[in-house]
Amino acid sequence: MTPNKKVKILATLGPAIKTIDDIRQLVEAGVNLFRLNFSHGEHADHAQRYDWVREVEQQLNTPIGILMDLQGPKLRVGRFKEGKVNLQRGQTLRLDLDSTPGDAQRVNLPHPEIIEALQPGMNLLLDDGRLRLQVTSKQSDAVITEVIAGGELSDRKGVNVPEAVLQLSPLTDKDRRDLAFGLQLGVDWVALSFVQRPEDIIEARELIGDKAFLMAKIEKPSAVIHLEEIARLCDAIMVARGDLGVEVPAENVPRIQKDIIRTCRQLGKPVVVATQMLESMRFSPAPTRAEVTDVANAVAEGADAVMLSAETASGDYPLEAVQMMSKIIRQVENGPDFQAQLDVGRPQAEATTSDAISCAIRRISTILPVAALVNYTESGASSLRASRERPTAAILSLTPSLNTARRLTVAWGIYSVVNERLHKVEEVTSTALEIAQAQGMAQRGDTLVITAGEPFGQPGSTNSLRIETLH
Repeated sequence: MTPNKKVKILATLGPAIKTIDDIRQLVEAGVNLFRLNFSHGEHADHAQRYDWVREVEQQLNTPIGILMDLQGPKLRVGRFKEGKVNLQRGQTLRLDLDSTPGDAQRVNLPHPEIIEALQPGMNLLLDDGRLRLQVTSKQSDAVITEVIAGGELSDRKGVNVPEAVLQLSPLTDKDRRDLAFGLQLGVDWVALSFVQRPEDIIEARELIGDKAFLMAKIEKPSAVIHLEEIARLCDAIMVARGDLGVEVPAENVPRIQKDIIRTCRQLGKPVVVATQMLESMRFSPAPTRAEVTDVANAVAEGADAVMLSAETASGDYPLEAVQMMSKIIRQVENGPDFQAQLDVGRPQAEATTSDAISCAIRRISTILPVAALVNYTESGASSLRASRERPTAAILSLTPSLNTARRLTVAWGIYSVVNERLHKVEEVTSTALEIAQAQGMAQRGDTLVITAGEPFGQPGSTNSLRIETLH
């Protein structure tokens, strides 16, 4: 499959994807990796979709990444005697640990961690932010609140606490069971929900080990505050704009998105922009103009990947949504000022051989008409450093590891080919030229820049650069 875009597409699998042919069509339309959303579906459903992806990977002979997205803690109010109540602005509502069904004056909040963390003056958001309460006083087993924005509240609606850090692990018992299952399946990435602080990443790392890469979802205000520490500890970041847009003022989300993308690029960590990107295409074959602009902005800002959620998982037009997202990406990338925009935000290089070579190949690709940048990598680290530079040419990553190739599917501009026959540096050049031509990334007369390292096959040893012409 010839690469035709640099920004990757992450698509969620769900009941709308009914056969292996559906998955193949999505990959051919531009999907680079798939998300298994463990907030929905049974383990058997996820296992079936996992197997389909792996079979399509073999059919098309192209690495495809698989990400499992853990649900995380779900904070909810209890039940009401009548199933729902109508809260009026200015009225008092007590939230307590009593499991008795509630009414318009009180309701169960079965989360002692929330009650412990709340202080007078703090806000609670209910039902995805549709209702807002402010704490007026606190007791050992309850908080008394005033309704600031009222409306209908029904059983088991969600609770968000944007102003407090909860003493709560991001991994519930369900998450731990799901994680064990996903790692046994062989997922490449684990997306961690409800991240509040760096310690949450350390906790997840201890469970995952080296079995998968870890992606932190930034959806809490406290995670935004600790963004750089969290990003350094994980392998990638997801801008989870759904919950983030509830917990911070909506007008702040675009700025936070830009800050996250800039921070991740400086650190060389892939960043995914997610949630409601083409939301209207769940029920319509065409997106709104605002949605098209949203995707285009994420691409222009330098995101590594953009994500489709319900559009492909449960929507009526999953294939059309992927095709549209691919078209938007290509349109932006082919624009006259795209590369100039990326160069403005180019991160400061570190004083390492790998960064020196990565900067050199980016510069070379602006001087010479380079068809492809070919990088030999064991771990994927040198390919990620090259991707961080956002060069004009696509990056052909040669690796002996299928796991590395799958994990790099989220990274900007990298297309991997698994090749186990490389044993010394001299073989890299001839193999690179051969594979670049076979992949449709270069033809006779084209210039390629090739990087590798000695001692050969040792991670972190990239120290050589060659400029070759394909004869």
